[in-house]
Amino acid sequence: MSQIYGAKSSTLQTLTVLGSTGSIGKSTLEVVARHPDKIRIFALTGFSQVDLLFEQCLRFKPQYALLVDPDSANTLRTRLLPTGLDVEVLTGSQDLDLLASHDSVDTVMASIVGAAGLSSCLAAARAGKRLLLANKEALVVGGELFLSQVRAGGAKLLPIDSEHSAIFQSLPEDPSTWNDRIEKIILTASGGPFKARDPQTLHLVTPEEACRHPNWVMGQKISVDSATMMNKCLEVIEAHYLFGVDPSKIDVLIHPQSIIHSMVEYKDMSVVAQLGTPDMKVPIAYGLGWPERIESGANKLSFQNTPPMTFEDFESNRHRERFPGLLLAWEVLRSANGAPGVLNAANEIAVESFLSKKIKFTQIHEVNLRTLDKYLPRSAKSLDDLLALDLGARDVARQVVEELSSSK
Repeated sequence: MSQIYGAKSSTLQTLTVLGSTGSIGKSTLEVVARHPDKIRIFALTGFSQVDLLFEQCLRFKPQYALLVDPDSANTLRTRLLPTGLDVEVLTGSQDLDLLASHDSVDTVMASIVGAAGLSSCLAAARAGKRLLLANKEALVVGGELFLSQVRAGGAKLLPIDSEHSAIFQSLPEDPSTWNDRIEKIILTASGGPFKARDPQTLHLVTPEEACRHPNWVMGQKISVDSATMMNKCLEVIEAHYLFGVDPSKIDVLIHPQSIIHSMVEYKDMSVVAQLGTPDMKVPIAYGLGWPERIESGANKLSFQNTPPMTFEDFESNRHRERFPGLLLAWEVLRSANGAPGVLNAANEIAVESFLSKKIKFTQIHEVNLRTLDKYLPRSAKSLDDLLALDLGARDVARQVVEELSSSK
């Protein structure tokens, strides 16, 4: 059974946005700005972007602001002093957990990219918050441990990834019926910027090319993951945990127009899908308003002006050559506990190394494969275990990167 829970929100939600300076965080604040009577910002957090968080503080007047980098936090504190705003500036990961679990907070938008957001997600889950999960790594790395914290804390977990939000919107209201009624969950994928590129030329791809997504505006890490389709690999793993379905019931379909965000195929062969313009404000508004629907500010989908919708099976058109990383999803889900976390850690190091031009685009997959081969994961029973697993996998991935770099 899924661990997605929910109840009607209170008249005025108090919201902490973890990662407010990232793409999801900024889109969240755009939606919030449309609903001052429904949502009040309690805390905003980022890593080191002083100017942007300062502007967000001026506009939304949170009670707390946090920058993980201490020097940046000091700078923000100094800049806020003459404004007269009553904003307390914090720093460090422990304070991040505090803001995610604070008694005054109803809802937490978890949009910190990567495993760095795991601890604060767990803190929000343990505290029983309404948790809007845009950080897929919390489930990929945390797996059953994360879900156990959701259950123990009585948290309300709602997916914000456009694909998982679409699936949730296409499922029956009663989670206990899902396994009996579902034939397949179908995640759609745009195919990114290299859907039609000759696989033999992918080793020439530059970071600038990989970050140029044809449909979505995203951060660098997520854009590269879309270009390799590792984002879809992680989403398959996330869907397995979110919806409690066997990996064999999860398929991926390439849909370049990004109009259908995902689908559910039922045992009677009917298919229910969620459609909309490719704008993250739509699933964000759905999460903030659920079970009601609130205005998102996204453009309306025009069926008259929408290009013809096309679909490609992953097995066709040489996609296995272009996107070998996608297949790792089912492999790690069949492997030892902790394997998804190892894959996530390796991929974060591989993408970081590609963006800094230490390795080639095609070597991202090689780093992931070699790390999975070299690092044997152990079952994680605590956050410390998860962090140790993540750290160990990163060390191995860095060694692989050095090996590949020195052999150029």
